[in-house]
Amino acid sequence: MINLAFREISHSWARYVLTAVGLGLLIGVTLTMTGLVRGMMDDAVALIRGTRADLWVVQDQTLGPYAESSTLYDDVVHNIAGLPGVAEASNVAYLTVQVRKEDKDVRMQVAGFEPGKPGEPPYLVSGRPIIKSRYEAVADIKSGLKVGDKIGIRRTDLTVVGLTSGMVSSGGDPVVFVTIQDAQEIQFQKDNTTIYNERNRLSANPKLNRPGSPGLLQAVTESQQSNHKVNAVLVRLTPGHDPEIVAETIRRWKKLQVFTYEQMRQILQVRVIANALRQLGMFMVILAIVSTAIIALIIYNMTMGKIRELAVLKLIGAKNKTIIQMILQQAWGLGIIGFFVGKATAAMIAPLFPKRVELLAFDAMVSFIIIMAICTMASLLAIRAALKIQPSSAIGG
Repeated sequence: MINLAFREISHSWARYVLTAVGLGLLIGVTLTMTGLVRGMMDDAVALIRGTRADLWVVQDQTLGPYAESSTLYDDVVHNIAGLPGVAEASNVAYLTVQVRKEDKDVRMQVAGFEPGKPGEPPYLVSGRPIIKSRYEAVADIKSGLKVGDKIGIRRTDLTVVGLTSGMVSSGGDPVVFVTIQDAQEIQFQKDNTTIYNERNRLSANPKLNRPGSPGLLQAVTESQQSNHKVNAVLVRLTPGHDPEIVAETIRRWKKLQVFTYEQMRQILQVRVIANALRQLGMFMVILAIVSTAIIALIIYNMTMGKIRELAVLKLIGAKNKTIIQMILQQAWGLGIIGFFVGKATAAMIAPLFPKRVELLAFDAMVSFIIIMAICTMASLLAIRAALKIQPSSAIGG
């Protein structure tokens, strides 16, 4: 029995291959979106994974410091460090800003940390760690910065002394690590105009500027202009202590909100980037529907172009099973060629995306199974039409 599918492909292989390549480009976009979802989910937890902390202590009734604003006084860390089960505790501050390098701006997240404690860069790919208390920085290589670059963050000038890798915010912005002192100045220090106006307002307040209390005004002014705030306290536990028990102790006695690593991961992946993931998921569903429609139309047109050949097969006794196999072979051929073209396309365009695209072998295997299932479903219309063809069509009946 002549294999009609192979005959059709061999006689018009150029059209068939071009059709498969076009389908492959569509599959490549779908695979890239799958990798983009993977990359976004991994980026969302890159920073908290790099801190190697067990607990995040933040302002009460907040989801800070990554999902929303959180402010604590920097002396809270001493109270937490003395609790049972706490091995280390450190202040951290986070802020997303535009970082200046010469005449260019780069959107980055500033991460303030205490050297030698949780929150510092987990490793360096070049340069050295921060050894001074002020005006040095370690940046992620995604920022495009190099060791020795001079950068400006608001009114603070820093020198890049080291580079790390894979440290990005939940939004995919590269992270620049600075000391907690620099981070406090960057985030909480007010500009000169605001300071001048606040001093005038305090001086005009008769309750604060009393003749008999000359030091009161100065004390209030210094208090308002001080930078003694942070966004969170990172806690590393001693081995053998349950994070939930220590977290509950802090909540009960310190009246602060505490999150474990798993809770913080859920906040970032389920709440912070949830809308972006849903949007990408909708696009992937739309692409799957479009791919199914395209394959169905292609296979249907190819089948309808062979009505006489199919009628001859039926006339000489070919079974419906044979005809079904022929149509499926064509559809599966499109799917196989399209998959490999799409996989190659995704691998080529992934590095061009500003956000990380993580292409996994497992996702590729699942995608191949889905593509073959789509090709099978798309063939049903053509199969239905082929089975209705009457043998008399072979002789013009």
